[in-house]
Amino acid sequence: SQLQQEASRKLRFTTKRTMLVAQQLYEGVQIKGSGATGLVTYIRTDSVRVSNEAQKAARKYIAKLHGKEYVPVKPNVFRSKKNAQDAHEAIRPTSVELTPKSIKESLTNDQFKLYRMIYDRFLASQMTPARYKTVQMDIGAADFVFRAYGETMVFAGYMVVYTSSSDEEEKEGKNPIPLLKAGDVCVCRELEPAQHFTQPPPRYTEASLVRALEDKGIGRPSTYAPTISTIIERGYIRREKRVLYPTELGEVVTNLMLNHFNDIVNTEFTADIEEQLDEIAEGNKPWTQVLKDFYGPFAQTLEKAEQEIEKIEIKDEVSDVVCEKCGANMVYKRGRFGTFLACPNFPACRNTKAIVERLDVPCHKCGAHLIKRRTKNGRRVFYGCENYPDCDFVAWDLPVGEKCPECGSYMVEKTITQGKDRKQVYRCANKECGFTMDKPEKAGGKEESDA
Repeated sequence: SQLQQEASRKLRFTTKRTMLVAQQLYEGVQIKGSGATGLVTYIRTDSVRVSNEAQKAARKYIAKLHGKEYVPVKPNVFRSKKNAQDAHEAIRPTSVELTPKSIKESLTNDQFKLYRMIYDRFLASQMTPARYKTVQMDIGAADFVFRAYGETMVFAGYMVVYTSSSDEEEKEGKNPIPLLKAGDVCVCRELEPAQHFTQPPPRYTEASLVRALEDKGIGRPSTYAPTISTIIERGYIRREKRVLYPTELGEVVTNLMLNHFNDIVNTEFTADIEEQLDEIAEGNKPWTQVLKDFYGPFAQTLEKAEQEIEKIEIKDEVSDVVCEKCGANMVYKRGRFGTFLACPNFPACRNTKAIVERLDVPCHKCGAHLIKRRTKNGRRVFYGCENYPDCDFVAWDLPVGEKCPECGSYMVEKTITQGKDRKQVYRCANKECGFTMDKPEKAGGKEESDA
């Protein structure tokens, strides 16, 4: 679960993508000069136990690479949670000698990113903690006391190798306090009153949903990815910029389940079943009794629900696209490959159209409009000319309709990382040129839906 959460926050991977790549690293990758090599230990475990052999190798490597002060006196040992599946070790690299940099050429981009995260996190777990100098300052003003906190890092410890995303969130806004001593007079240059209102809880991302499932005892680490993938693929939720939103279909199905199966559709029931399954696995409870206790009441609830549930039909959303075959306004339909336009007079009229996003950006080759497309597996977005196949212009980054002032090639929008910050820039698509400029605040092509 920690692997899935960190990959979502740091690498922006979906849980499905994380486990797919992790499986490849576990099964083995063709390494130049070594052949097929398994790079990580078993990846469907929530254990935090590490073998003595792996700890010794890590401590030796850390001392060699960073110095003895980064190696704790005793090996770091972590406590597993109550119901941890401890048959396997924690997820770690199979050998600390297989550094991410040394095998980068043998890995895909996704494999390298995930392996580097696993490798660095494992090393960090066997290093000394970071140390901070903390300061509290009280400023007396009339009858009031203003208090400020600050901290300064005096020893980086494990943070020279790895900083978890949660650490970054916690450290945000903690600035060092200037050198002051008791009795110093401070001048109030500005006082900014602020009023805070209660905010609704934020919507789930895949990372926060995995954490919630774990906290409530629902499922196991191996079930989180298929659970989230299933509810997305069946159209119960949709993902927009990493945030999950319920769909109309999802709300209808959830309300039906709550109305007729409210004793089953709750987190306490699911967690209780998980505990009973654990007891069966440990031989403390007969499986026949668990099934009998569950299915008796459930059969009655199911029979009642079958009689009372009415067929609910979700009306199709009507578009402004006119069917050229029969003249009716086409409607949005959802299929296994996503949303598309279909004639409402089906089966009399079987006309369908793909939905494309047309950009107000000219093609660099022929001047026609560019269209946002996806690869066959649906994972990557690219931009192609609407005159394809007559024009074969393709770009992986979003063209912005401006020419490079240095070489005359087209410019694209890129996201670059500067320290902990991410910013949008315009960069020349010609790699030999590489001209880069800040993205104008109100620039960018406007997208529109077209058939």
